[in-house]
Amino acid sequence: MDYKSTAKAIKALKIQGASKIALSAVASLNNCKTDKERKVAIKLLSEARPTEPCLRNSLKFFSLKDSSLKDIQNYFKDSKQKIAKYGSRRINVGSTIFSHCHSSTVMDIIKTAKNKKIKVHNTETRPFFQGRITAKELAKAGIKVTHYVDSAARLAIKGADIMLIGCDAITSDGFIVNKIGSEMFAEIANSYEIPVYVCTLSWKFDGRTRFGFDESLESRFTREVWARPPKNVKVSNVVFEKIRPQLITGIISEFGITTVEGFLDLVKDTNPWIF
Repeated sequence: MDYKSTAKAIKALKIQGASKIALSAVASLNNCKTDKERKVAIKLLSEARPTEPCLRNSLKFFSLKDSSLKDIQNYFKDSKQKIAKYGSRRINVGSTIFSHCHSSTVMDIIKTAKNKKIKVHNTETRPFFQGRITAKELAKAGIKVTHYVDSAARLAIKGADIMLIGCDAITSDGFIVNKIGSEMFAEIANSYEIPVYVCTLSWKFDGRTRFGFDESLESRFTREVWARPPKNVKVSNVVFEKIRPQLITGIISEFGITTVEGFLDLVKDTNPWIF
């Protein structure tokens, strides 16, 4: 698929998941015939989703490091295997896990811990119901899932032992950006002393935020929530929100399990090219 079609598919959510988005974008660059066209493609692809630093970092790595698509694929594969192994060790036998939205990284952790007789509570995640993807995938893997409407998340969390969520971006001051509702759910988990772990690749870090740029929080078409609302009704369809670092127990990444501060230090030391 060429870069224009790829950018359009990313915008329309036909390609979802940070790794899939990044790999699809990088693969589309192979169809560029000149350096000028490649620069245009990188700009278009980088802007396809505002809250996707993994996409921007992958395009940057591909350009600056003279790397191949295979190099990036290997990085994602190796990192996800490490995260699944490290994360599964934090799940005790018989635990109930709460998760919101859909994260392939969280899925890998839960499936790796499958033999520990675990259960999952998850939310539907409106308006696109990504939580159903999570529920179907885990059920297919033989894991018992209780699926809750978003407004019943307090009950889902109260009955859990650990909260695992994915991540769309991390800022230089330690804020985690994830699907709308995530901070509220983290606050609820903290009120019940349930640990909250963010599961992520280090390439989700947005190096631009170190230099004063704010992380964009995407809003989508209001018709996705309500196609024809009555007069005087304003619809909000904010997709992401920031989670305060104080609410996060730890970050599970390819570096291991660290505090938010420890993770940021490791990113700076390991991936200086991101900045």
